[in-house]
Amino acid sequence: MLQLLTNARVFAPADTGIRHLLVGGGRILAVAEKTAGLATASATVVDVGGRRLIPGFIDGHAHVTGGGGESGFASRVPPQPIGRFTSAGVTTVVGVLGTDDTTRDTRSLLAQTRGLREEGLGAWCHTGGYHLPPVTLTGSVRDDIVFLDPVIGVGEVALSDHRSSQPTCDELLRLASDAHVAGMISGKAGIVHLHLGDGSRGLDLVRQALQKSEIPGRVFNPTHVNRRKALFDEALALTRHGCSVDITAFPVGENEDAWAADVALLRYLDSAAPAELVTVSSDGGGCLPVFNDRGEITEMDVGRPAMLTKTLQDLLKAGAKLQAVLPAFTSNVASLLRFHDRGRIATGLAADLVVLGDDNRIDDVMVAGIWHVRDGQQQVYGQFERQQS
Repeated sequence: MLQLLTNARVFAPADTGIRHLLVGGGRILAVAEKTAGLATASATVVDVGGRRLIPGFIDGHAHVTGGGGESGFASRVPPQPIGRFTSAGVTTVVGVLGTDDTTRDTRSLLAQTRGLREEGLGAWCHTGGYHLPPVTLTGSVRDDIVFLDPVIGVGEVALSDHRSSQPTCDELLRLASDAHVAGMISGKAGIVHLHLGDGSRGLDLVRQALQKSEIPGRVFNPTHVNRRKALFDEALALTRHGCSVDITAFPVGENEDAWAADVALLRYLDSAAPAELVTVSSDGGGCLPVFNDRGEITEMDVGRPAMLTKTLQDLLKAGAKLQAVLPAFTSNVASLLRFHDRGRIATGLAADLVVLGDDNRIDDVMVAGIWHVRDGQQQVYGQFERQQS
């Protein structure tokens, strides 16, 4: 079905002013200043009415199978349905395994990723999880990335965390080498996505790996870098080596030694670090635990993709320019993950689009040319999403 989206103020992510888009076959067929030449009798016309049209969010870190499991089997978070993502403006997601890479594995993560694809979402995943040696499907990180279409890297591998396998620098380098070479062979991202815990060692192991090897900095991709203020400063310095760093949109208490995602992104953009090397992800479906000094969970929350929406809203409310902060949710993620057909609005790219309302709410969400959200109401549901227990 052809659709003609008229009178949209397009942020591509740069502000390009009012534009008209012809969409068909899941792609943006044309972007023009005038409708002349775009109109066709078979196209459905959708008047965007001057509202802002942005690329769909790319959530580079979500537990699509559910995270948790750190406080017994009953603490495993359930798998995340498609509507949890699309209602938040997420049109592409990358799934990861966390602490529990025992009862959940690459096989189950691949199945959930493929299920989300069948329901219409752009979905990829990493092989492995917190621990080394990594859980894989083929027995090899390199083979998983090269031969399994949805697999683009390895992670989230835990560092500076009591739940990690306490890897050595040599082990991290071997893993990074496999991911890097696999990325070269396959044209995929080939990154090592690194979970950073609260430990005082911070990013020291990554700095050692960069110093000891010829592996490009882009291969090392730390996340949760805003969980401690000192860790965030380390992450800023790491970008000098070409590493992209990922800010997590989790709730932050008033007296916590952490930066909320909106504050962290503004601090990053105000620094001398390259603007293209920062991303924001949700940790959706992941466990957000609080531990006592014996490593026991005392509280647990769950990450939500909707925190991406809230983070963007908080940024705009604080006076940030949309075109300045939007790349961290869209084009920067696409560049890091080598998703060449998404994260931007241009002719030939995927028709993954979000319409923002006057109050910065998400009005409409299109994934591959299909409206998943209209006027704030979900239109496309997962197979079991509307069933009640």
